[in-house]
Amino acid sequence: MHELRRDARIYIAGHTGLVGSATRRRLEAEGFTELLVATRDQLDLRDQAAVNYWFRAHRPEYVFLIAGTVGGIVANSTRPAEFIYDNLMIHGTVVHAAHLVGVKKLLYLGSSCIYPRECPQPMREEYLLTGALEPTNEPYALAKIAGIKLCQAYRRQYGCNFISAIPTNLYGPNDNFDLTSSHVLPALIRKFHEARQSGRDEVVIWGTGTPRREFLHVDDLADASVYLMRNWEADGHINVGTGEDLSIRELAELVRDIVHPSARLVFDPSKPDGMPRKLLDVSRLHALGWRHRIPLREGIVSSYQWFIANRATARGQGSRARRRPNPGPPDVETVER
Repeated sequence: MHELRRDARIYIAGHTGLVGSATRRRLEAEGFTELLVATRDQLDLRDQAAVNYWFRAHRPEYVFLIAGTVGGIVANSTRPAEFIYDNLMIHGTVVHAAHLVGVKKLLYLGSSCIYPRECPQPMREEYLLTGALEPTNEPYALAKIAGIKLCQAYRRQYGCNFISAIPTNLYGPNDNFDLTSSHVLPALIRKFHEARQSGRDEVVIWGTGTPRREFLHVDDLADASVYLMRNWEADGHINVGTGEDLSIRELAELVRDIVHPSARLVFDPSKPDGMPRKLLDVSRLHALGWRHRIPLREGIVSSYQWFIANRATARGQGSRARRRPNPGPPDVETVER
C-alpha cells in the first residue's frame, strides 16, 4: 500500500470538470491540505514549456491526470482534430513534466472507448489493441490509448511510478448538459426535463435504443482513483466500473420515470448508435478490494437534483471552448456514449 500523507502536494489536472471536481471533493473530505490546481487560463496544458515551468514552481508529489477535451457523439464527429491534438498534447506535456520533476506517482485516467468496436464482452484489460476502434470516436480513442502507452513507456525507461485506469461511462454533479456536446445520460435528463417544462409528452432519443452501456457515478470514480493511487502499482491499466449495464432504451425509461413519467419515447434510427456494447470486466478491480457503492437510480435522482439547482450554468457547459477562437484545453474528463 502506498501511503499518501495528508500534507502531500497533489496536483489535480482538470479540477473543474466532472471527474476533477469529484476528485477534489474526495481529497478535501479526507483532509488533504495541499491540493494544487490551475485553470485553463492560468496554464495551457498543451504547452510543454509552460507545463514544465508550472511543475518546477509547484513541485507536485502526486498527479491525477484527468484533464482533456471530451464530448459525446456529435462533438467527436465534428471536432476530431481538436480531440486528437488536444488530448495527445495534454497527456504528453503532463507526463513528461511529472518525470522531469520526479513526481512520486501519477494516475492517468483513460476511457472505455479504447477497446475495439467488436470487443468481446465484458471487456478485459488484455483486449486493448486487438481490433478496430469505433469510427465515431476513433481520434479520441487513439489519444487515450497513447496516454496509456505513454505512462508505460516512462515507467519502463525511467522507472516512473505512473499508472493508468480506464473508467466506464460517467455521470454526476458538474456534468455537461449541453445537448450538442454532452453524453447520453445528462442529455436524457435535460431532454425529459425540458419536455416536462414545456408540456410535451414526446421525447426523441438518438439511435435505436439497443446499444448497452454501463454507468458509474463520478463520486465512485473519485473514490476508486484515490484507492488506486494507494493500492495499484502494476504496469498495465485497470478497468473501473460497475460490471453492470443496460440498454439505452432501458436507461431512457429509467430517466423518464424519474423526470417526466408521462412522456413517450420516440427513437430516431437515423442517428448513430455508437458501439453496440461497452461493458467493462472489473474482476481485477474487485480482486484488489474496491467496488462501487452508488446504485444507478439513486445516482440519476441526485444528478437531476443537481441539474435543477444549477440549471442556469449546467445548460451552457461545454459550449465555451467552441466559442473561443483559440481555446485552451477544457479541464473536464469523462467518456463518450
